[in-house]
Amino acid sequence: MLKKIIKYIAGFFLVILAAAVLLLAYFNFPVSEENKDAQLGVTFSSRYASDIGLDWKEAYLAMLEDLNIKKIRIPVYWDLAEKEDGAYDFADVDWQLQEARKKNTEIILVVGQKVPRWPECFIPNWVGDDAKNRQEKLSRFINIVVERYKSNPEIKYWQVENEPFLSFGICPEFDKNFFDREIALVKRLDPSREVIVTASGEISIWSRSAKRGDILGTTLYRTIWKEGIGYFDYPIGPRFFHLKYFISKLLTGNSRAFIIELQGEPWISGYTTNGPLEEQFKSMNAEKLKENVSFARKVGFPEIYLWGVEWWYWLKVEKSHPELWETAKELFAQNRVDQQSAPE
Repeated sequence: MLKKIIKYIAGFFLVILAAAVLLLAYFNFPVSEENKDAQLGVTFSSRYASDIGLDWKEAYLAMLEDLNIKKIRIPVYWDLAEKEDGAYDFADVDWQLQEARKKNTEIILVVGQKVPRWPECFIPNWVGDDAKNRQEKLSRFINIVVERYKSNPEIKYWQVENEPFLSFGICPEFDKNFFDREIALVKRLDPSREVIVTASGEISIWSRSAKRGDILGTTLYRTIWKEGIGYFDYPIGPRFFHLKYFISKLLTGNSRAFIIELQGEPWISGYTTNGPLEEQFKSMNAEKLKENVSFARKVGFPEIYLWGVEWWYWLKVEKSHPELWETAKELFAQNRVDQQSAPE
């Protein structure tokens, strides 16, 4: 009897192992076709640009004028825009939107307590620790932001929170019901625009985000650094994302998806710009940037937003390494050519 049980258990694990091997083989089966129609954009964080020692306005204008970028995702940082209870300062956001409008650049405006860049959540100190109070104050803030900017023609989409279901960063406990109310609030205040809800590409279940948003935004990272492991390349190809998309669409009926955050800067131990350049270039360099864009195009989604434009500019002006900036310039220039030659 014991031998039979052991045999069944061994057989079960062999089936699981075989299925895992087949899935891995499928995920890495080559994809040759790239979606050349996919439009490229970036995420820009004035906060991060300042943190790494840049004049963030200079970097922003260089991005608009030299790279000629036409799609930008911009976070609205709650703790910077409302440093005191009820006292608002949107001058920096206003300026970014005005400059984008001059260049006919489309904006994704991100609202919430969790928005792009570390430590992920940006809650004013005056809010305190009471969850109910925080939610009330955040709802008020979102209301003011949407009312302020909903008439701005350069804003194409709203994004509510950033990777809300991913437990990452220094954040309060996630409240799914409150998150649903945040989305409902934005939709009620501005029914004319679609709402993006984001998820991790490699480790999140997409259906939770896809069923809540009009558009799913996924991250896509190729090389990361993990404590105890070091550098790690995800052993998956574009077909991994094809399958996740198929399952998500099947479960939710939502067929809209963007790559909202494509790795374009290093992932190292510690703060990126504190590491030696040779360490930074291990997980991101000009060749890897081109490879990542090619990989993302093979996923097939219509819009791809790169992560790391501030770092490219920092390398150029602070470290005399313009290679990433120039490579990005070539990629965006070719993207414009591809868009112009695309069939109507």
